[in-house]
Amino acid sequence: MPDTVPALLAELRALDDPRTRAINERHGDDHGVNLTKLRAIAKRLKAQPDLARGLWATDDTAARLLAILISRPRDYSAAELDAMLREAHTPKVHDWLLANLVKKSRHCEELRLTWIDDADPVVASAGWHLTSVRVAKASDDLDLPGLLDTVEAEMKDAPARLQWSMNETLAQIGIAHPDLRPRAIDIGERLEVLKDYPTPPNCTSPYAPIWIAEMVRRKQE
Repeated sequence: MPDTVPALLAELRALDDPRTRAINERHGDDHGVNLTKLRAIAKRLKAQPDLARGLWATDDTAARLLAILISRPRDYSAAELDAMLREAHTPKVHDWLLANLVKKSRHCEELRLTWIDDADPVVASAGWHLTSVRVAKASDDLDLPGLLDTVEAEMKDAPARLQWSMNETLAQIGIAHPDLRPRAIDIGERLEVLKDYPTPPNCTSPYAPIWIAEMVRRKQE
């Protein structure tokens, strides 16, 4: 039987587990397919850009995750990736799209600049997340003090997903740039964003002053 969009949707529906769905729904994701099984389907299909586009068009979360896995970054224009991000209505689809396609795309920097000031806070969060990656790896042409100014002025009252990405950028500035570390820590201490975030044992708190201190300590070991 050929791997068509209807056939794959039926396969995904057969794998939908109510317990998995209940867990995922607590995190905002409306699907119940085990991700290991989803990856196994993707491994069988390999890269198929036309099929991926068909799966994406269904607006089904599991189908969109599968679409991302059988896509290649080079298959998409900046406009297509922009449209896909704006259509990514669940956290997992949003995160996988960024990790698997946008970050590996030749359009990554163009999209970062497009998204960081977007009026939609979820879209803006993608821009800030890509900025945090730039801060850690290739920040020569970034206005780091300007980024700290924006974080200081806007992070406290930002919607949750945008706040998380801005905090990520704040922490990465403090970790990667010793000259700006005192200011980054001071901003984190004054704003207290994610200070009380529940952190499992043996995990690092996302509260920027703690995060910065821990990652700097590890670098010095």
